Formats: sequence, structure tokens, C-alpha cells
Amino acid sequence: MVSKLLDQQQEDLEMVVPQSDFVDCPVPLEEVEEEDQPMEVEQQQQENPNPSEDHCEDALPRASRFRWTIENFSLSRRKLISPEFSVAGYNWRLLVFPRGNLPDGFLSMYLAVSDSSSLPYGWSFCAKFTLAVVDQFDEKYSVKSDDSHRFSLRERDWGFPRFMPLRELHGLDEGYIVDDRVVVEAEVVVPKARDYWGYDSKKETGFVGLKNQGATCYMNSLLQMLYHIPYFRKAVYHMPTTENDAPAGSIPLALKTLFYKLQYTETSVATRDLTKSFGWETHDSFMQQDVQELNRVLCEKLEEKMKGTEVEGTIQKLFGGHQMNYIECINVDFKSTRKESFYDIQLDVKGCNDVYASFNKYVEIERLEGDNKYQAEEHGLQDAKKGVLFTDFPPVLQLHFKRFEYDVSQDTMVKINDRYEFPLQLDLDRENGKYLSPDADKSVRNLYTLHSVLVHSGGVRGGHYYAFIRPSLSDQWYKFNDDIVTKEDVNQALEEQFGGEEVWPVTNESFNNNSPIVFTRSSNAYMLVYIRESDKDNVNCDVDEKDIAEHLWKRLEKEKEEEEEKRRLKAEAHLYMNVNVARDEDLREQIGKEIYFDLVDFNQTRSFRVENQMPFNLFKEEVAKEFGVPVEYQRFWLWRKRSNRTYRPLRPLTPQEEACAVGQIREGSTNSCNPEFNLFLEVEYDKDLRPVPLPKISEEDILVFFKLYDPEKSELRYVGRCFVKGYGKQIEIQEKLNELAGFSTGEDIRIFDEVMFDPDVMCQKIPKTSSFHESEIGDGDIICFQKHLSPEQEDGLQYPDVASFLDYIKNRQVIHFRRLESPGEDDFCLELVKNDSYDDVVVEVADKLGLDDPSKVRLTPHDCYSEKPKPNSIKYQAANLLDMLLHNNQLSDILYYEVLEIPLPELQSLKTLEVAFYPTTKGEVSILNFRLPKRSTLEDLLKLVETKVELSEPKAKIRFLHVINHKIFKIFSLKEKIGNIAGTLRAEEIPEEEKNLGPTDLVVHVYHFTLGRSQYQQEVQNFGDPFFLVIHQGETLAEVKPRIQKRLGVSDEEFSKWKFALISMMGPPEYVEDDIVMFNIFQRKNVYGPWERYLGLEHSVPSRKRTNQNRDSYEHSSVRIYN
Repeated sequence: MVSKLLDQQQEDLEMVVPQSDFVDCPVPLEEVEEEDQPMEVEQQQQENPNPSEDHCEDALPRASRFRWTIENFSLSRRKLISPEFSVAGYNWRLLVFPRGNLPDGFLSMYLAVSDSSSLPYGWSFCAKFTLAVVDQFDEKYSVKSDDSHRFSLRERDWGFPRFMPLRELHGLDEGYIVDDRVVVEAEVVVPKARDYWGYDSKKETGFVGLKNQGATCYMNSLLQMLYHIPYFRKAVYHMPTTENDAPAGSIPLALKTLFYKLQYTETSVATRDLTKSFGWETHDSFMQQDVQELNRVLCEKLEEKMKGTEVEGTIQKLFGGHQMNYIECINVDFKSTRKESFYDIQLDVKGCNDVYASFNKYVEIERLEGDNKYQAEEHGLQDAKKGVLFTDFPPVLQLHFKRFEYDVSQDTMVKINDRYEFPLQLDLDRENGKYLSPDADKSVRNLYTLHSVLVHSGGVRGGHYYAFIRPSLSDQWYKFNDDIVTKEDVNQALEEQFGGEEVWPVTNESFNNNSPIVFTRSSNAYMLVYIRESDKDNVNCDVDEKDIAEHLWKRLEKEKEEEEEKRRLKAEAHLYMNVNVARDEDLREQIGKEIYFDLVDFNQTRSFRVENQMPFNLFKEEVAKEFGVPVEYQRFWLWRKRSNRTYRPLRPLTPQEEACAVGQIREGSTNSCNPEFNLFLEVEYDKDLRPVPLPKISEEDILVFFKLYDPEKSELRYVGRCFVKGYGKQIEIQEKLNELAGFSTGEDIRIFDEVMFDPDVMCQKIPKTSSFHESEIGDGDIICFQKHLSPEQEDGLQYPDVASFLDYIKNRQVIHFRRLESPGEDDFCLELVKNDSYDDVVVEVADKLGLDDPSKVRLTPHDCYSEKPKPNSIKYQAANLLDMLLHNNQLSDILYYEVLEIPLPELQSLKTLEVAFYPTTKGEVSILNFRLPKRSTLEDLLKLVETKVELSEPKAKIRFLHVINHKIFKIFSLKEKIGNIAGTLRAEEIPEEEKNLGPTDLVVHVYHFTLGRSQYQQEVQNFGDPFFLVIHQGETLAEVKPRIQKRLGVSDEEFSKWKFALISMMGPPEYVEDDIVMFNIFQRKNVYGPWERYLGLEHSVPSRKRTNQNRDSYEHSSVRIYN
């Protein structure tokens, strides 16, 4: 999805466009002011233009049609914005890009919510819509595209970047542009949404839902279906587990736990432990997978884990059936059979109107005859019939519908939304058992009742799964939509999920077109579960507490009690508070180990939970009991968050404050917004470590804390605190610091003020002659000190002073290095500094790997969202370590490395080019890779290619072509710099006939094509390898065709099916007969490039293996369960 910001006041519209083969990155939209549009607008709208502001008002029309006439279309700017129109109380606009917003020759059109800035915070709603370019000669030929989308602040518009080809729009014989006028139309439906705020699924239905982790709706639907098969649930409960197992590490225990909570808890259930037990990471929960594939993988995994237990064979017993594949000769007595097992049956939707039609197609007999005869062992090639019949069906029958299929002409996946019916009762014994093999057990009655309907809503770009289930085959259906469960009627579960079209009536007497709005249903059944009538009592068995292991329900009851205690504490939280007390012991324990900046981490100090109304004097008694410090020897200091982001003691509590309640003190302090109350406990001890009375303090006294830095060991530690006079100077406390550090009397020391550490470290030297007031030292400040070192002593130290050491601590980072070819696991770790240069990092890596040349190390950054390497490596010396680790404001601690054969600077000066060499005769294309300096020319590349390929003759010449979308766009000059070339180069020998062109010869482009459908219009779709063809004066098509056939190596039978057409950039193909003189129909001579006209060869697309690049976004990576 692609989005840009829309501000309706300034006409700067956000665009969210669906993915396609051409759209997988943000599409920039220029700002367009409405008054600058060079056109007139005629608006026709089918509802009151000033609807009520109440968007939930039932009286508001929820379906509307809007027509917009664009005058002077040929003069239009890059983006056109329609006037507003209203549907369901929301204001809308159309966005039209006359030349497209992608460089691929298509008109682009979008629907946008225009009043989003005035809508309530967090708004979102679903809408179905159709956008159309109207054929002004005959509206039945209008080009239409429809979709549905949830509009929100982040996705305020949606539409079609490739709405229709510009060639088709501008066709002279078409009715889309008449008198330089274009008419576009929008049909919008905003279904009324149910408000689930405060909805209690358990109370309303008796069932609870499952929480969606991000894109786990497909898994939630499947789990609800499996849970509501009691026999399956009972088997899961009886899988052996122990009290020592952890749900996140055991699939059986995680599934048991989830089922138990679905059965006994009152609120929706989380699935995180289950996905962790699968071995999934966080990003796996945001990747939508295919529900049928997850069903297969999960059942296989459970079947494996059930082996050797009392429930072994449950999966096969419930879901397993068998089919017999056979080939039977017609003229001889020979038959080959093969028995296969299945857990689900995949049925065709396309071309079938219901489940029975799909089963008929499934068992349809295929004739093997002619060139496709069957090799029947000793009988040789024989006419035969091939087919599939079922040996037995399982008690629980799972049917998977082929709603998604690969469209060869579009080279992409498409969703089949055709109407496809399925019955409440499915009789697979119909027509005298036509689906059954001869050896099937005819005593088993294969009559099934519908149990579950798993629905996919959306298209190939993504969507949403939910399920309709009737537990125990009751008459009541329930819809399980993630965490929401609702009661539904049978119409919702069946008729509404057949697919096909839905009709929304539009009524407005002031408009001349009140025909209903028709949409294709994008929500339709994707998987069905039927239960055999004769097995339903066994499948719907009782499942109660005695089926649940004692350790499981005890564990879960304990968890339930803990949750209830948490809820109780949360409910009473306003009555209590946590008081965290820090002491010298905490500072001494933490500084130089867990922390280096500031004084203490309160998460690791003693915390007291007290009532807000507890008198502070009573709290001091609690402290006395805990620490053994009498009340009279305690003095407490408040803390404050300073403006420089440090956190230090502020001042001692006054006697008046200590007479108050703890909660009152917090409310009156600077910590009133903090749910916890932090204090520093000042205690003085004698030499025997016994508490003694506290010194009295005056306004001139400043409480200062001291840290000692050892530059030889690079160690920092806390050594104590004391009061200093504000007018005092450093020299006055020098002996006190020597005593705290254990230095000899008279040791020369350097003193620093630890000022701040965020965003940068500031640790300033305090002049010996300045007073503490002059140095801005106050209560709670930290003084770091160290021995004074001579320049000679400093030379041998990595961090000679405390300032440089703290800077290192601030910027150090442990980096996990992984080999690029094994990105899933750490290879080693290094402690580095964030401001390390690229060279610093690779030197450390090379040293770890034992490499002599660090420049052969290449690094690749980590993508924090996909948890994988980014597609592009880090350029040599292009960034410091911090830049390498940042990804969308997230700081990673992972880098990937690889060892190159040549130094990276040398490699970056080279360009790798892929060359596809096409031989003169039909044969395998050679894919060659070359690495040359970027300043090289194609002439340099040519010399290398000639050493790698076999030419038809020694004097043959090679040329390089630029081919895009199966069309030749350019013949490169050999002087072209390779640094300017992107993509794969096509190399081929220059044919002799092109070398010796006569004065009247023509060179024309020849492209393969097939005719697809773009809504109501035929669309030329090119494929295959284009080429040049020489046409001589007076030559007819009949004379040209043999040369084409010979060049392409096509058989006579296949070539006889081909059609030949003259195709221009605008207009439909003009088919050419054999007697047409080819020279006369081409007007341009010897032009190499994207011609206005070319010779098209129409024939079927040859079957080929699809590449990853041609996959649509719906084709997911395989579902895996690792544990």
C-alpha cells in the first residue's frame, strides 16, 4: 500500500494505492490547488449535499452514485481533484491522474475521504466502491474497477494506479473522450457498522474469541474451528504433558492451555504462547499466511507428536480419507491404480456453480489418446481414460476452495469471487455413488452436515479471515471474528458467503439514474468443514474437566488467581503507593557495575508498598525494622528530574512534611505525576558501622556525591558523600577525597563535575581556585575525581580521564555479527563504540576473523521489522556505527558480514552487469555476469562477451538491446558507459539481412502478444522475446511468415494457430491477411526504438515456471512450525 498525506484545506491529498506488479513503494503526489485546474466541472449527485453531521443516523443514504464531467481533458494537469460529494454523512473526492501516477502508460484513479481532518479522533469505516470511466457512446462498455477498503486517518484514500491503458482511453473509435470531455463515475456504499464498544462475547453468546497478534486472523479462524470439534479437543487434552513443561516451549501444552481458556475463561484469549511454541518470532505474527496450509502443517505436527500416545492416529481417524488414482486402457485389459490419502479436498471454483459441480469436475475422466496415449507396459501406447475416485471419506470432511489462482495472461495471482454455492447437507453418495471407487464400502452413508465456514474477505493484496461455526451442529450459527463472537443466522453463514454480486438500492427522484449499485462480493467462503451424520454423536462427544490433566488445570487455576490478584491490586492501586528507598549501600553496589551515570537505579532498591494515608512517622518505623536504623538517625531526601534529564536528590524533608501522610508528601513534591515515590535515606555511621546522630545542615551546606575513576583499570566506583560549603573550594576537600579513595596524604587529584549524559556526555573539570557556588555545584551533584597523571602516563592509557571514559560508556554497544549467508544465528559479538568509523568496525571484524585485509569485509544492516538483512549492503566508509544500526528510528544491535574476494573499495568502483545472450537459432539463452569498472563502455563489455559465447561465425557482430516488458526500447551504442545501464542487457548477433539492408528495406519490431480483459475491453498483453524483422518492398505476409517460423523454430501445427496483427500505441489490433503487402502498412523506416506500430504475433502464452519476481503479494512464504 502506498500513501501520501492529504490535507483537504490545501488540496494536498494522501494517496494509498494497492500493490501491483508496478507498485511496491511510495508514490509521490504533487500539490494541486483546486482553482488551478484547467477544466469545468459538472456534478451530479444522488443525495442531499448537506447531510446531518451524525454519521450514525439511519436516515442518511448509505449508497450513492456520483458523476463528474471533466472538460478540456487534453489540457489537464498531472492530478485532477473532483468537487466533494457525500455518502453516509462523509465527504468524498475523486483523484484522477490523466497520465497516470506511474510511468507505465495507465490512467490512475482513486477515491478519497476529503473531510478527514474534521472527523473524530481514531475514525475508521469500511466502504465498497466502484470507479468508472464512462463510454459516452454506449455506457455498457464503460471501464469499471471495484474494491473495498477500511478508510482511516492513515489510509484516507484507495484506488487503482493501473485503472485503464492510456492507449485504450485515447482510442479514436472509443467513446471515452468525446469533444475533449471525459466522464468519470463513482458508486460508493458505506455499510452500517456494528458498534462493539463494551460488547461481552461470553455474556451474549457463551463463547470467547481469540486476540489477533497482528495478522493472525487466519490462525484464529482455524483454531476456533478445531476447538469446536469436541473429539479433536478431547484428543488434544489427552496428549501427554508434564507440570515442568512451559507452554511457550511445548505445542501440546500450549494448545491444551488455549483450549482450556476458550472453554472456561470469560474474556478473549491470547495466542502468544502457542505461536512461541511454533518457534515463531514477532514478525511471523505480522505475516498473513494461508489458512489451509497452516491447517495441513499443524495437523502433520500434531500427528507426529501424538505417536506413541493414547491418542495416536486421531488426526487420520478424524480428517483422513483416501482416493484412488487410476488409468484404464480402453482397448486392452490393463489398469493402473494408486491409492493416496488426504486430509482435505481442494475444489475448483472457477467454472463451477456449486460444490457438486466441483466434485463432478474432480472425478471427471480425462482421455489419453492421439499424441497423449498412455504407455501401458507390455501393451505399448494405448488409448486410455484417467481419473480419480474416492475410496472412503473421513468423519470430518474439510473442503478447500481454489479461490486464488495464477492468471497466465497477467502473470499474477487473482482471486475468483464468482458465486459458488454449498449446501447445509452434502450427499456424496448421490447419483448411485458416482464419486466412489468400485472397492469403496457402500455400507457407509456419506451424508454430511455443515459445521464451519471459514471466510476470506479481501483480494490478492491481502485480506481478513473469520469463521461461521455452529457448535454441536445446533441450529444457531456464531461468527468468530478474532476477539468478537456474535450470533448470526443461517443466511449470514451460507447465502452471504456464496460470493458473486450484491445489490444496493439507490433512490433519489432528482437524479436520472436510480439503477441499483452492484458490487462483487469480496467476502466469500474459502474453506468448509462438514461432519458425517453417522459420526456426529462420536465427533460431538462430551468434553469436561476429567479430560483435563490435573497439572494443567491446577496451573491455570493458579494463573487465574494471580490474574484476579493483579486486578484487585489494580483496582486498589489508588489507595496505595510504592516508596523506593535508596541508600549508600545501593549506590556502592550499582555504580560501576549496572550503572555509570547518575546515582542509582530505583528498580533495584528496596521498595515499600504503603497506604497513601500512612503517617510518615509510621513509615519511618517500617524503614527502621527493615534496615536496622533507628528513626532518630534517619534523614530522607526528595529527588528531582532536572531540566538536563539527570535525576538527583533535591532537598531533605522538613519536620512539617514528616508530620504528614506519605501520600500528601508525594502530592506536594515534584514527583506528584510519578506513580512511585523515590527517597534517599541519609544515615551516618561510626567506625564500628553503628548509626550515629546526623549532622545539622545550614543553607551553605551542599550534599555532594563522589565517584572515583581509576584510569589504569578503566573502572569507576562510588566512594561516598559529604557536605561542602558553597563558598568552599576544591582544595579544602582534597584530603577528604584522598581519604575516601585510599590515596596517600597530599596526592594530587583532578576533580570533575558530572553535569549530564543525554544526549551527550558533559563532565567538566572544576578549577581549583573556584568556589563550589562559582562552579554551580548544588545539592545532589556528583563529583568524579582521579589521580593527576603526567602526559607520559596518559599516553599509554585508552581512557586517561573520567570524561573520556564516560563518553565511551555512553556510546559503547555490543554488536551481534551474523554471516550474511546464515542470517538466522549469531556468529560472534564485539563491543564497539557508536561513533566508530566504518574502518574501525571492519578492522575489529577482520581481527576477530583472522583476516589480513579488513577492506575485504562487507557489512549489511539489519531490518528491525522483517528481522532479516536489508537488501543493500553498507557502502565503504559511508557511515559510522550508529548510522549502520539505525532503522526507522529504531536502534538495532545486529550487523551481517561477508568476506569478499577483492577489497570493497575496488568492488564499489566496479559494476556488475547481467547479460542474456540469445543465440541465432532457437536454443537456451545464456545468462552471463561480468564485473567491470564503472567508467567502462559497452565496447569493453563486448570484448568479454565474445570470449564467453559461441558465435555462428568468426566475423559475427554482437549488439546490446534494452528490453522492457517484452518490448525493445533501445539499441545501445558501444560508446555507452556501463555505469548508466540498469537491468539485464540482451545481447544477440546482428543478422546478416540487417547488415545488408537495401535502400527500400524496412526493419520492424515484432512482439508476441495475447488478448486479456481490462473490465469490458480487450487489452494487448505482450510476452516472450521481441525481435527485429527485415521486410522487403512488395513482400506479403505469406512471404514473411516462413522466415518468422524458421527463426522461432515453431512446428507447423502450432504455427498454423497463430494470428498476425498490426498494433499501434492507440487502438485495438488490426489483423493482417496473408495477401497484405507488409511494406505498405509500415510508414517508418529503420527506426530502432519503441515504435508507434509493430507486428504482433498472437498466440497462447507458453507454459513456464513463474519466478519470484512475478509473484503477487498474496503468495505467502511457506508456513512452518519449527518445534
